[in-house]
Amino acid sequence: MEALLTALADPARWRLVSLLAERPRPVGVLAQLAGARQPQTTKHLQALERAGLVTSQRTGQRRIYALRSAPLRELAGALTRLADTADQAGGSRETFDRYALSLDAARQEAAEPGWADGRSFGFQRSLAAGPERVWRHLTETSLLARWWTPDDLRVSELVFEARPGGRIVQEYRDIDDTDGSDQVAGRAEGVVEDVTPGERLSYRLSPQLPGGGLAFTAHVDLTLRPTATGTDLDARWRVTGSTVESADFIAGIELGFGQSLDKLAATLDHDPRSTT
Repeated sequence: MEALLTALADPARWRLVSLLAERPRPVGVLAQLAGARQPQTTKHLQALERAGLVTSQRTGQRRIYALRSAPLRELAGALTRLADTADQAGGSRETFDRYALSLDAARQEAAEPGWADGRSFGFQRSLAAGPERVWRHLTETSLLARWWTPDDLRVSELVFEARPGGRIVQEYRDIDDTDGSDQVAGRAEGVVEDVTPGERLSYRLSPQLPGGGLAFTAHVDLTLRPTATGTDLDARWRVTGSTVESADFIAGIELGFGQSLDKLAATLDHDPRSTT
């Protein structure tokens, strides 16, 4: 594919391919139709032949070139598959577009400090695990790190002290940034406020702005209720201290934390011990 794309990237070669799509033609005629000198045209045709896009044969004093359609169909198929992957329902591109809409709306609202204070978000998930196991996934760092970011991010630093007054640090990077060479995608710090093991967990968490200030403070309350098949988890977010610069963060709460909870549910679904 790379050889094909390189060969077709040159406008002069693209013109020759277009002419050969109509019918096989000799070098001299191709040069005339393309408005180019014959030596240049010959070099372009040789490059296309090396890439497998054209074939040639000598007839008397003339060399005739013909287009090979198979590589073009393979390239078209590869491009179609790329487009289908990008457009698949529920895929990363759909998430990107949804966030863009939310981001535009939040930026228009964020005219002054406190613009989002009092705003709340609610989430509910029915989880295939008992409250004790769900609690461990909410409070143990090794288990939290498996789900506590949206789909395209990974936890790079995590502190969660599951006791009143306990410290919270959450730093995350792009999921493909395995060596930490890219910029940190986000960092938040907070404090655990209330702990009732297996039943209720409350904490406040403040994302940091690029300059080090606080974007806003999220007051998060998680409630666990046992069910016949596992646990119902209710999560409530309430925003205070919102700055003008917090729009980018607040725009992503509903989508981002929703994805995180979906990862939690999937993690428990695939864990053979999850019902305990």
